[in-house]
Amino acid sequence: EVQLVESGGGLVQPGGSLRLSCEASGFAFSSSKMYWLRQAPGKGLEWVSVITPSGNFADFTDSVKRRFTMSRDNTKNTVYLQMNSLKPEDTAIYYCARDSAGERRGQGTQVTVSS
Repeated sequence: EVQLVESGGGLVQPGGSLRLSCEASGFAFSSSKMYWLRQAPGKGLEWVSVITPSGNFADFTDSVKRRFTMSRDNTKNTVYLQMNSLKPEDTAIYYCARDSAGERRGQGTQVTVSS
């Protein structure tokens, strides 16, 4: 059974940081690109980032470039999203996924950026 379990969300003040984790199981993780997506209140699903199977390259949507980094540990079947300089507009449910459309995603973790 394929499972993606996100964790690490929470409430943070603007300018703060959070690190999200996603533990994967049930598929060939180390051979798979992995994605982070998010869904803000009242909006559609938005692609945030992608990382190659080896972890040597990651790409980001423009609104988070230079603030977010993505990494992975293939020995732990886990991907991470380090989010710095958070803004209120980063408030969303964050999902890790096996595809860029998010059709194969986890249950998500809530990130709220508010003072």
